Amino acid sequence: MSTVDETYLVGLIGEGITTSLSPAMHETEAAHHGLGYLYRPIDLTAINRPPTDVGELLRAARDLGFNALNITHPCKQLALEHLDGLTDDARALGAVNTVLITDGKFHGHNTDRTGFGAGLAAGLPGASLERVLQIGVGGAGSAVAHALLAAGTGHLVLVDLDPSRVAERIEALSATFPDATISAGSPGNLEAELAAADGLVNATPVGMHQHPGTPIDVSLLTARHWVADVIYRPVDTALIVAARAAGCRTLDGGHMAVGQAVDAFRLITGVEPDAGRMRANFLDLLECGR
Repeated sequence: MSTVDETYLVGLIGEGITTSLSPAMHETEAAHHGLGYLYRPIDLTAINRPPTDVGELLRAARDLGFNALNITHPCKQLALEHLDGLTDDARALGAVNTVLITDGKFHGHNTDRTGFGAGLAAGLPGASLERVLQIGVGGAGSAVAHALLAAGTGHLVLVDLDPSRVAERIEALSATFPDATISAGSPGNLEAELAAADGLVNATPVGMHQHPGTPIDVSLLTARHWVADVIYRPVDTALIVAARAAGCRTLDGGHMAVGQAVDAFRLITGVEPDAGRMRANFLDLLECGR
């Protein structure tokens, strides 16, 4: 358990994350607990480093005295081979988003699954989970798929530009959720897949500031669908805006962003954060244009 005289040095490794709200969310919550907490983005784009350098950056952070690192796109899976240990959750998901550095060792965790699951329960209560179409099965997508199935999804259809990645996820998820139906969809058959689905989840980078657009033809959305996005910058992605216009219930990526931050803060500090306060702070930051 942390004490008020402890200080923390934390970083975030990923592409295009200089404007991430994670630093402010963590530092503001830490201030409420009297903790010294410095959180800095390590933007691969800004420092002109490839994602495959994630291992080198982890070791540099350890040598510089960092306590922990959050890991985001596109390094959540690339970081695995550089870690000394994984939680069962991270191992099952095949991705990490939080790495604790203790006694010079790297310990990988994944708080994306619980983050999305909490957002789904709070933001889309009662939504039909009979058949869900998920686009993207990368680092965040693995966690989202696990959370959807844990929430009771009966038939999960996974679509990705990399069919081998879909096959790997189906094999892993089927072992954990034997009673659910998990199948591969085709990127070229999204119209039919969406027509058969109750809900749609975007777990791709499409919609981020640096990857504008939508992962599907939004004219295919109808009011009977619910739509969720994992992107929070912008929180109102083109997909979420179009879904609302079509009358769909929506879940913006801010829910997952806050949920995973709550759990990561707890892991890093040993202090119980106030989830409601962190959500309110997140919304304030967005309002201020941070």
